[in-house]
Amino acid sequence: MGAIKKLSWTIFIATITFFVLILLVGCNKANTLHIYNWADYIPQEVIQQFEKEYSCKVVYDTYSSNEEMYSKIKQGGSGYDIVFPSGDHVKMMINDGLLEKLDLAKIPNFKNIDPIVLDKTTYDPEHNYSVPYMMGTTGVIVNKKFVGNYEKSWNIYERTDLKDKMTLLDDMREVFGAALKYLGYSVNSINPEEIEKAKQLILKWKNNILKFDATTYAQGIVNGEFAVVHGYPENVFQLIPEDQRGDFEFFIPKEGSTLWIDSMVILKDAKNKELAYKFIDFILRPEIAAKISDFLMIPSPVTEASKYVTSQMIYQISDLQNCEIIDYLGEKIDLYNKAWEEIVK
Repeated sequence: MGAIKKLSWTIFIATITFFVLILLVGCNKANTLHIYNWADYIPQEVIQQFEKEYSCKVVYDTYSSNEEMYSKIKQGGSGYDIVFPSGDHVKMMINDGLLEKLDLAKIPNFKNIDPIVLDKTTYDPEHNYSVPYMMGTTGVIVNKKFVGNYEKSWNIYERTDLKDKMTLLDDMREVFGAALKYLGYSVNSINPEEIEKAKQLILKWKNNILKFDATTYAQGIVNGEFAVVHGYPENVFQLIPEDQRGDFEFFIPKEGSTLWIDSMVILKDAKNKELAYKFIDFILRPEIAAKISDFLMIPSPVTEASKYVTSQMIYQISDLQNCEIIDYLGEKIDLYNKAWEEIVK
């Protein structure tokens, strides 16, 4: 009988242990937020503050392009709760039924977003599926230690004296946007003749660049490998020691450039939607938005964030007047896909 009691007690303890483990695993999942975002796009202290305040864990994975992100989400099984697509990809994801329709009542800090930014969200005008995270532009960054006089124009890519010391983004819409703006056309042109002219111009630029690059250009220009790069200035200036920033300049070409808005969206198959709502609302607090703005050195869409910002911004919202948002083009995107394939082959 003693042996039987001992066995029964062992089974009892094992059973209790099993259910406790199941409970703990369940609790861990309930308190874990899975985020898929651009690299170097949010300060670690913001993530840590959210984890501490909400007693949770954030799993943070990164991507280098909208196309990479979209392909992964489209294939399913990602396990992510929140993603940060740009405007045209927000529209694509809405059309594909990949996004959760938002309850803005769960995001009370939505009221803090600048109306100017909200008016630009043509891809989701009623904000049913997306909340703006940051708005900005791409342009040209110059290492002045290697480049003397230069015109603030996209024609810098025609300079043969800088051959193999320049890069363009490995991003179809951004590069076409630059070429179309230079030619005086819309970045969203669906005119085959205009797209063909842009393709020919990009092929001309291609002769002078070292490569199309979306991952190493920032470090490359800082360490002197490149003299001129096309890209996101926030990625570059984060890497420059403060006492050396005078050696670098970012400019928006006089012909204009693209305008981007990256938004926070909750995936339809997200496992932790309530925590996702809390995270979005957290990001829209002015003091939190200011930390992100300081980290990136670009202005925040949250109006009151400017009261808390301590860094000098690379540009201001007012500097973006001649920049045009990249819109969703539907099936017409094939005009670009075909031309881009001919460029990068």
